[in-house]
Amino acid sequence: MQCNLCSHRCLIGQGKKGICGVRENREGTLISLVYEKIIARHVDPIEKKPLFHFLPGSASYSIATVGCNFRCRFCQNSDISQMPSDHKMIEGSHMSVEAIAREAEENGCSSISYTYTEPTVFFELALDTARIASSKGIKNVFVSNGYMTSECLEKIGSDLHAANVDLKSFSDTFYKEQCGARLKPVLATLENMKRLGVWLEVTTLLIPGLNDSQEELKSIAAFLAGLDSDIPWHISRFHPRYKAVDISSTPAASVKAARDIGLSAGLRYVYTGNLQGDDGEKTYCHGCGKLLIDRIGFMVRRNRISSGLCPDCGEKIPGFWGS
Repeated sequence: MQCNLCSHRCLIGQGKKGICGVRENREGTLISLVYEKIIARHVDPIEKKPLFHFLPGSASYSIATVGCNFRCRFCQNSDISQMPSDHKMIEGSHMSVEAIAREAEENGCSSISYTYTEPTVFFELALDTARIASSKGIKNVFVSNGYMTSECLEKIGSDLHAANVDLKSFSDTFYKEQCGARLKPVLATLENMKRLGVWLEVTTLLIPGLNDSQEELKSIAAFLAGLDSDIPWHISRFHPRYKAVDISSTPAASVKAARDIGLSAGLRYVYTGNLQGDDGEKTYCHGCGKLLIDRIGFMVRRNRISSGLCPDCGEKIPGFWGS
């Protein structure tokens, strides 16, 4: 039986599981093994996703189950994302979709983020929660590797309001060797999200010696600028994790140089990540260059955007700034 949630499109035999380890064929029906089985839930600043142009300064109720359809050697959350594959375990506490939406509302959260692992592998949970959340005026956010199919995106439709998608590399070899996946489906997802009107931001974790060449960064920047020069691109500093502990942390200078490449390619909003206090965390008007949002880490110290406009020159600032 074929699963069509992600671009692996696994053929799953009776009693077997897909690559994600959390979908099983039971007598011809694909069953989610993580429905309403939450491994992590927190109230996060939306900036942690990271989303810098979507309800800045707001709180996002953030949930995850175990499991992932990638096998990234450098995974920052491998203890939960790789639990089914590494430890043959599926852990989590029961929490109904109604309770998730209610908790978000009671905690004053403007959105629910499906994050930490990969929302595609707990899609049924995300979809049912998103529909309830939307009815309450709460927005829905995917933090994703971008490997979902177009069918998956069409299914959630207008109940998905924003996403931060990892574009880990512009090399198919990197995706195959480092993640157990392919590049092309991720690019297709970025294009599909733009077509469907999902507010999109993109993150690249800059890993020394793997995806940090000028050539590759120029390719990523050119692709994003060609898709939409208003897409915010977050370039994050790598720290050794999981099976990549032999690789050193990314030099701060490399992250800043990558940001310059993005700006030179025509992207208007390029940010540095995991460099707390860096000027690259702040939002400046692409029209007049004035400071609009002053950030340090995940904290917004000041937001000068008014009704989506720069207060100094009146330029429209791309993003979703409120209801």
